[in-house]
Amino acid sequence: MATVTASTPRALPTGLLKHRAVHKLLLIALAAAVLVPLANARWASGSWPAALTVDLTKPLTSASDWIINNRDSHPLFLYFFGYVSNAVVISVHAVYVVLLGAGWAGVTALGALVAWRVAGVRLALGTTAAFLACGLLGMWVPTMQTLALMVVAVLASVVVGVLLGLAAGLSRRMDKILRPVLDTMQVMPAYAYLLPVVLVFGMGVPAAVLATVVYAAPPMARLTALGLQGADKEVLEAVESLGTTARQRLLTARIPLARKELMLGLNQTIMMALSMAVIASVIGAAGLGDRVYQALASVDVGAALAAGIPIVLLAVVLDRVTGAAGDGTEGQGRAGWAYALAGTVVVAVAGRLLGRLDWPDAWTLNIAEPVNRAVDWMTNHLYSGVPVVGGTADWAGHFTTWVLDPVRDGLQGLPWWSVLLIVATLAWLIGTWRTALTAVLAMAAIGVLGVWTPALDTLSQVLAAVAVTLVLGFATAVAAARSDRVERMLRPVLDVFQTMPQFVYLIPVVALFGVGRAPAAAAAVVYALPAVVRITTQGLRQVDPAAMESSRSLGATSWQQLRQVQLPLARPALLLAVNQGVVLVLAVVVIGGLVGGGALGYDTVFGLAQGDLATGLVAGAAIVCLGLMLDRVTQPTERRTGKGA
Repeated sequence: MATVTASTPRALPTGLLKHRAVHKLLLIALAAAVLVPLANARWASGSWPAALTVDLTKPLTSASDWIINNRDSHPLFLYFFGYVSNAVVISVHAVYVVLLGAGWAGVTALGALVAWRVAGVRLALGTTAAFLACGLLGMWVPTMQTLALMVVAVLASVVVGVLLGLAAGLSRRMDKILRPVLDTMQVMPAYAYLLPVVLVFGMGVPAAVLATVVYAAPPMARLTALGLQGADKEVLEAVESLGTTARQRLLTARIPLARKELMLGLNQTIMMALSMAVIASVIGAAGLGDRVYQALASVDVGAALAAGIPIVLLAVVLDRVTGAAGDGTEGQGRAGWAYALAGTVVVAVAGRLLGRLDWPDAWTLNIAEPVNRAVDWMTNHLYSGVPVVGGTADWAGHFTTWVLDPVRDGLQGLPWWSVLLIVATLAWLIGTWRTALTAVLAMAAIGVLGVWTPALDTLSQVLAAVAVTLVLGFATAVAAARSDRVERMLRPVLDVFQTMPQFVYLIPVVALFGVGRAPAAAAAVVYALPAVVRITTQGLRQVDPAAMESSRSLGATSWQQLRQVQLPLARPALLLAVNQGVVLVLAVVVIGGLVGGGALGYDTVFGLAQGDLATGLVAGAAIVCLGLMLDRVTQPTERRTGKGA
């Protein structure tokens, strides 16, 4: 017994030293012991050293001035960007004229008949109700403006995405080249896409459409490549044995076999295009997003809700229709589509003959006034002074004082080198040295850009919102994974929440909490929560039933099963949920600059609103770097055999 006791302390460190994570920590500690004293001796300041910053104000201002001064004369703008801009304007205007020419009855009939052909009568009735609700709320014309912009943006996104997907799916070299580009584009918050296109195209519809295309094309590209790469090898070999050419194999085998992925890509592209088209109202895109933006700017919750409801309805209808098209559950014969088209034409012509193209003013409901009265009542009765629980403004104030402020002050109080060291440690522990290097360089780039302090403010909001999201998300997911009834109850709620564009989440939080950093964080929590719940629930439900049965036979309680079996086996899903939660939270925290979130989001809004593109572009670049760092720190990387991490 004495021998065992004596040998145990010596055996434990030996086992620890063999662990890969311990090796990484020892190497990081060694590097820190050498580099930190040097950095502290050279740059003793706790914040990012001014000597390591690069002032881009002058070159960016000069570039902006040059572009503005040469838009009407330089060949690049006259014969390329000018033609692109004109083509976009003409296309959007043409679609808008067609929609107005069809009238409200024709557009509603078209939507209902398409939904009927794709998914059946139930969705057709829902689509009809959604379009009629847009008219009843007095938002028919803005809805058509948003639809016109979306039609052009989605068509362009699909073309670009399919071409990139074909290149990546048919060539391993192109796949390796495009993968990091698409990875970076997918972690970039939507707001970061606005500034570069504004710099080239100015404010207006062309910039809005092109920003939407850049934002919405990546999922189409990735899913197209995935579908082509995952095509059944036996089918391809059988087709090749018939003497077909590469083009024939692509058209007759690869693309048909990838139909499911292509339709899923179309669904994701449409949803992201709608989200971006709404956000693009900040740079001059008309439509529903502009109504929401103008209402939020004046804190007119009623007007914002009147425009926000059609956005949600439009998102739900588009998601259901494209999702049903991907499943292919309904018949889609040519005769049925011909009847649907003929029915649309008949309804549109009848509406024109009756002079009913425009939605009648007498059929509109003004919900802005009663909603604003309700908000005023909430302000007077629920914002503060509520017995026991306190008011919503009190909650927001407490969250700011007890959570947001301490986290922000703590991050900003850390020496700059310690932040880089923490980032490197987390990224290397969860990934490889390449992951750590990318994360550190992204974080260092923020300091070089001169926005270290506001970036840490944004990071503090992200960390606080992610913590709340994970607590609520994991608790909800555990309940859903253990109860089919809870899962069924949550499914429609999560479906609706996942289809709502980011912009819409700002409306209820402004009504409940006013403006500030806490409402921005609350909107981020609500936006990211559905993805965290869904991924975690799926991971817990997919745990091997044999492992669960074995633990149950050994007398484990439900809590022990969860802690010792389900959570460890569902670790990949949990890490993915954390990663998605971080990325989604960042996207809305940045948009929270519109409602008082401050930090990088405010700099971006200020740059767009005031035409100060230097400030906006630097903030946008810092947002991209922050998103890249957070993605790398929370995304596990598969270890390569033979190449130590």
